[in-house]
Amino acid sequence: MSNLDRRVVVTGMGAVSSIGNNRRSLWDALLRCECGVGPVTRFDASAYRSQIAAEVKGFDIGDYMPPKEARRLDPFCHYAVAASDEALECAGLPKDLSSVDAERVGVLVGSGIGGLQTVEAQCHVLKERGPSKISPLLIPMMIGDMSSGALSMRYGAKGPNFGIITACATACHSIGESFWIIKRGDADVMITGGAEATITPIGFAGFCAMKAMSQRNDDPQRASRPFDADRDGFVMGEGAGVLILEDLEHAKKRGAEILAEVVGYGATGDAYHITSPAPGGTGAAQAMKVALRHAGMSADQVDYVNAHGTSTKLNDKFETEAIKRVFGPSAESVSISSTKGMTGHALGAAGGLETIVCVESIRNGVVPPTINYETPDPECDLNYTPNEPRRRKLGVAMNVNLGFGGHNAVLIVRQFS
Repeated sequence: MSNLDRRVVVTGMGAVSSIGNNRRSLWDALLRCECGVGPVTRFDASAYRSQIAAEVKGFDIGDYMPPKEARRLDPFCHYAVAASDEALECAGLPKDLSSVDAERVGVLVGSGIGGLQTVEAQCHVLKERGPSKISPLLIPMMIGDMSSGALSMRYGAKGPNFGIITACATACHSIGESFWIIKRGDADVMITGGAEATITPIGFAGFCAMKAMSQRNDDPQRASRPFDADRDGFVMGEGAGVLILEDLEHAKKRGAEILAEVVGYGATGDAYHITSPAPGGTGAAQAMKVALRHAGMSADQVDYVNAHGTSTKLNDKFETEAIKRVFGPSAESVSISSTKGMTGHALGAAGGLETIVCVESIRNGVVPPTINYETPDPECDLNYTPNEPRRRKLGVAMNVNLGFGGHNAVLIVRQFS
């Protein structure tokens, strides 16, 4: 068997989100149609166009590491640590990797923006106290690859280790590239996904200046409304979604429970605009086609699409057009949903959380809903699973994530057999 014949399976998952700080609570909240959006509590947002966010709640990094160690990491790394600890436990792997060859375990957990909270805090120090008072940890705490670096050191993983930054497609690209790392034989196990913590004054100010976020401040629970005609922008979220990908034979040898199989991955560029997706969803459509080609599947074999579905005017319209381009007549019957109506848009962590949702959907035979879908949009006219979950036998799920800069990433997972 050549390296590229290696099958890649999911053996562990971990999550931190606005609706639950582990994968089980995340999934249960989705099925209850719970929404994690509320008024911003991290700072006074009264002067901002958007004053709402999907904040992580009840999270204490002290549950995972001592205070001195925690102070050396930005909050996005805190979320990555919590999600990765859970994913390893789910996979039946020890945190010290004593039962496996650590040189065959890699880490690829990216962040779309990185340590923005650290940058902002240190800018205040620079302004108020001068350059001599800047923390010597500023640079390692702010750089987006530090989630991978910190996790590698935490567990002793000595395999491939780097960070991908592709805005809101980061986690999806990270999982997809980890898939290929295992396929080509460079690792047997990859800890992979994304983490984000950008609910800060500067982060909010930037997105507000773009007029990208919802201004439904008086009704936060109904603000994120993917594919709805009255959508007016995304709601910023945060958290982490981490998966353990593993070579099938390696997983079998250690008796791991196999949750699903990753079978396809596509990555393309729009070459169009720094923030707007390409008209007609052409780049996203091509990424879907590439993922299907690598999976050896046709579009009509896909049962569920977890759409990027940001609740912005252009994304939802063009993503709908992309699905139609690829799925043709079967676009009318495939189940689609955007869970961002509940979790908010976790930016670089979105693809990790949503790949977990795809795996849970297959395992449980349930399509989670697109909440707040109230007014149909003639330009978004597919089956978005409105407002309540639907039971359906699911064998294959597709996760779509798109990022500023024209980055498109698509993963395909299927029921393991």
